[in-house]
Amino acid sequence: MNLIPRKFYLGDDFFDDFFEPAVKEQMKCDIYEKDGKYHIIMDVPGYDKEDINIEVDNGYLTISAETKEEENEEKKNYIRRERRYGKFSRSFYVGDIDADSIEAEFKKGTLKVCVPKAEERSTKKQIEIK
Repeated sequence: MNLIPRKFYLGDDFFDDFFEPAVKEQMKCDIYEKDGKYHIIMDVPGYDKEDINIEVDNGYLTISAETKEEENEEKKNYIRRERRYGKFSRSFYVGDIDADSIEAEFKKGTLKVCVPKAEERSTKKQIEIK
């Protein structure tokens, strides 16, 4: 394991971050627990409600968003293009929960998802010695 961040190595190239995936810049979130539920507040600026998909599968809650590049008939000579198109997703382990009890709301570029906490089941068992 390397405890020194990569940025401190000699010979680092300025353009290393240029090719980093856009996921680091997209879909940042806060998660907190309140009233027996997990609350996920996620920034998804530039997306519409219809672009966002929330799924639960095998104990994982996956939030994904996808936008497609606008196809325009007029040819443009771009000097710089920073707006990204594509698919981004984040997954969170939520355990064995009832998917119907998950609530979600999207307003002004912010997605709020409330997930009830899974009941903790004790897996501990005392073994009798014979």
